[in-house]
Amino acid sequence: MPQRHSKNNNDLAYFTYDEKKKLGYGTQRERLGKDSIKPFDSCSLCLKPVIDPMSCQKGHIFCKECILECLVAQKKDIQRKTAAHAMQQKQDKEDEEEKLALQKARELDAFDQQNHGALPQYSDKNYNRDKNGFHGANSVKATLYEEEALRTMKAFWLPSATPEAPSKVEAPSTRTTCPEGSEELKMKNLFPIHFTEDTTTEQKKATSLDKSYICPSCKVTITNTIALVALSSCGHVFCKKCADKFMAVDKVCLVCNKGCKKRNLVPLEKGGTGFSAHGDNLEAKEFKHLGSGSGLGLVRPAMKT
Repeated sequence: MPQRHSKNNNDLAYFTYDEKKKLGYGTQRERLGKDSIKPFDSCSLCLKPVIDPMSCQKGHIFCKECILECLVAQKKDIQRKTAAHAMQQKQDKEDEEEKLALQKARELDAFDQQNHGALPQYSDKNYNRDKNGFHGANSVKATLYEEEALRTMKAFWLPSATPEAPSKVEAPSTRTTCPEGSEELKMKNLFPIHFTEDTTTEQKKATSLDKSYICPSCKVTITNTIALVALSSCGHVFCKKCADKFMAVDKVCLVCNKGCKKRNLVPLEKGGTGFSAHGDNLEAKEFKHLGSGSGLGLVRPAMKT
């Protein structure tokens, strides 16, 4: 039985829709698995199990060393940009003063020539020296019109006449931001958090790399499927159910009996598990279009509509 000609015809001067689909044209979607999601107890900077974990007010978890190095690096970068901006302002001021001085000199020269007439620069006609230091046959005398034309000429083939775009340094922001979000972050806004480690008999036989944590209230093993809440007053971490049921009502930590208020309950940010209807950004999208005349695909992120 002969096959459909429209599905196998490839002698056209353009790609058909079916040929594009076979080459992978269009938006490619892929569901992210568990291995593609950051665990709840991993640092958002080094992506390793947290050491001396600290959290911001938005619930992003970092290693103490990582976040402090990040904030110090941001402050040094702000100082460098501020110094460059101050230097540029100083240079702009000097250029403006020099421009005013040249303008004043031109006005005085024009006034002097108008009142006293133009005088020759050299009395000896056989020894004419221009501003470039040449004289005699090597002398090249350019008129004011030619000098202005050379100064404003946009000749890209001449290195000396190539126009240069002035680089402007904008005034930098003086605030340090959270590397995981765009909100302002200071060292005083960070607070240490404490996970309750599982100390059962089976867990004691495990290695230090296989640590698991539990909620100190309901003793449920903490995973990425459980929403977590940290107390900014003491740093203990509970599951969201226990935090809403006990801490929000009793206003006291169940571990250390330290008082806490509703504003001290900070939901911790975490990645999903790859399963449906849990977390955000669990589906990777890429738009693939065909290269012009090459048959290869160029990949760019899909635009949200």
